[in-house]
Amino acid sequence: MNYKDAKKEFENYLDGYDRTNDKVRLKIIHTYGVVHAMEEICHRMHLSEEDTELARIIALLHDIGRFEQLKRFDSFEPTTMDHAAYGVKVLFDEGMIRRFVPENTWDEIILTAIAKHSDFKLEGINDSRTLLHARLIRDADKLDNCRVKLHDDLLVFMGASGEEIGAQEITPVVYDTVFKNQCIYSPDRITRMDYWVSYVAYFCDIYFRASFDIIEEHDYLNKIIDRIPYSNPDTQQQMEQIRTHLAEFIHNAPGCEWI
Repeated sequence: MNYKDAKKEFENYLDGYDRTNDKVRLKIIHTYGVVHAMEEICHRMHLSEEDTELARIIALLHDIGRFEQLKRFDSFEPTTMDHAAYGVKVLFDEGMIRRFVPENTWDEIILTAIAKHSDFKLEGINDSRTLLHARLIRDADKLDNCRVKLHDDLLVFMGASGEEIGAQEITPVVYDTVFKNQCIYSPDRITRMDYWVSYVAYFCDIYFRASFDIIEEHDYLNKIIDRIPYSNPDTQQQMEQIRTHLAEFIHNAPGCEWI
């Protein structure tokens, strides 16, 4: 198991897709951003060299299904393709995993972590090491998604400008869900503002205290909220209430421990 060798194979895989496409480019940058976030979490948690290398490879491969989704549908919407399931199909049903990891020792951990990285809730894992890696990839994915929400073109990943988003309303069920310390269920998102709220509500699904510390140190909550100009006064007031609630949640969350 060697991340550098896996990265070379990943770059070869990407040659089958249009790297000049804005959405493909965004996903390539995101992939390496998740790897970077994973390295930071593992370092702070003092994980073993083997678990760190395994976590980096999972991060590298977690969104491999996205590229075919974009090629076929030019969309990130989950209704077009279950990218996690497709990634598992390509890697394990079709045997591509051997290009990235020659040995099968860690197959079950890699498969489960990728398959469940975008699940609404993480359930059904009994093995402690598999659960560790499933939680790690979900945290690292969310941490880099903070960078995406702050720096990438809103028109590319939201399909609307900040002004258009901030003029919209928040659907009541979406607003209420935040105060239950829960993530937003995708079918409940109606407006683009609902989507924007979901991007801060996912802090309720962070697992490790190290990840919460990174969120606080980078001030991700405030920066994401403040990226949108809220011309709708009701929306602006609601976002301030969301800000206060989630700031307290992030600061006080104990997080899971790994020993």
